[in-house]
Amino acid sequence: MFFKKKERRVFLDHATTTPVRKEVLKVMEPYWNEKFGNPGTIHRFGVEAKKALDESRKKISQILKCHSDEVIFTASGTESNSLAIFGFLDKQEENGADFKKMHIITTKMEHPSILAWFARFERKGIKVSYIDIDKEGIVDLKQFRKLLTPETIFVSVMCVNNEIGTVQPISKIAHIIKDFNRDNKAKIILHSDASQAPLYLKLDVHSLGVDMLTIDGQKIYGPKGVGALFKKRGIEINPLLAGGSQEMGLRAGTENIPLVVGLAKAFELAENEREKESERLIKLRDKFIDRILIEIPGSVLNGSKTERIPSNVNISIPNIDSEYMIIKLDAKGVACSSKSACMGRIKSASYVIEALGNDMGNSLRFNLGKSTTEKDIDYVVDMIKQSIK
Repeated sequence: MFFKKKERRVFLDHATTTPVRKEVLKVMEPYWNEKFGNPGTIHRFGVEAKKALDESRKKISQILKCHSDEVIFTASGTESNSLAIFGFLDKQEENGADFKKMHIITTKMEHPSILAWFARFERKGIKVSYIDIDKEGIVDLKQFRKLLTPETIFVSVMCVNNEIGTVQPISKIAHIIKDFNRDNKAKIILHSDASQAPLYLKLDVHSLGVDMLTIDGQKIYGPKGVGALFKKRGIEINPLLAGGSQEMGLRAGTENIPLVVGLAKAFELAENEREKESERLIKLRDKFIDRILIEIPGSVLNGSKTERIPSNVNISIPNIDSEYMIIKLDAKGVACSSKSACMGRIKSASYVIEALGNDMGNSLRFNLGKSTTEKDIDYVVDMIKQSIK
């Protein structure tokens, strides 16, 4: 009898999603069919569910260094971003503000869930400015200072870029805003999409200086379909979903207790293992980058080699088609991507790569994870080299 050799599979697309950890599945399991109560009810089942909800909120708030009532559970990072942007700007209009007298700022490399809302409000009359990024994939702080005006009310800059993995100077941006607010008696609000950050960066909202912050369960080995928004006390926003008092009246609909519990556990594990796992992955990432740049002529690393999260490798190779390469690598058991999964299957170059000034018209994104080994890195580089011959 002949046994079929097991196909080698290497998943290096952890920026799009991550597998749910066993520890997370374990804490979620009872809330599907044993502790299934609605936290809005007052009998024992409901009280049990409400306790789990409150404990999960408290666990996340302790990591973020904020108050429990500043954590709002949502269904995704995209919803959290939407709640922050729509919620704040809609509230301004409700309070009588004129859109045509407002100014908001973001960057050219934000996630589509940010850019779509900015474009929508721009069509409604709000003035929008987009910060450039330098060749290292870092926002231009000098330009940002110049963009601030007395009409500026809202700024959104991602903590970590989801495509090239570059870490943005959020605390510096916060200080610039704080100084501007003080000198001009302004009240500019700072939001940051930190969906890609918790596994590798400390998210202390006070040190960061943010007013709102987005996190996403599926990016941190938690379940899909759950996220959270930190919203600082005193900042008023309107809900996206109306018709219920859940989540401090800001997110109508029965809370999904299994997913919320899973998010809290995944966030806790990420915080506890952050430093050790970062150290491990940096070594693998740097080996990956060095081999590519040395062994593939003309290849380019997109974004800073140092100011990037430990898991990200984004490269461009002369004279290749990104989508075709992804298919060829997939046939060899390697999973990677070229741009944000939220852009779907639109056949166009990454706008993030274009913003860097890279005119090759292609990119390959590899995101390492907990299962990634040195042997995986060597195998993947060898497969890339084979695929471009």
